[in-house]
Amino acid sequence: MPTDPVGRFLAALGPDHREAVRAKPREEQERLAQAWERELATDDELDTLDELSPPSAEAEAARRVLDRQTG
Repeated sequence: MPTDPVGRFLAALGPDHREAVRAKPREEQERLAQAWERELATDDELDTLDELSPPSAEAEAARRVLDRQTG
């Protein structure tokens, strides 16, 4: 399991999104990973999901970050 924020963020993504993010410059990957960590830390809804399934909470936070980026 990756320990750096970008690696953890990439691991939380589905395969298609993972490849799209990997194609971005490293600075953009780091910005997205920081937004993902903020999402995990600040969203109370994700806290509840995290108690049930940490991987699901991480995947949901990653989805939200990417939705905001493209939306």
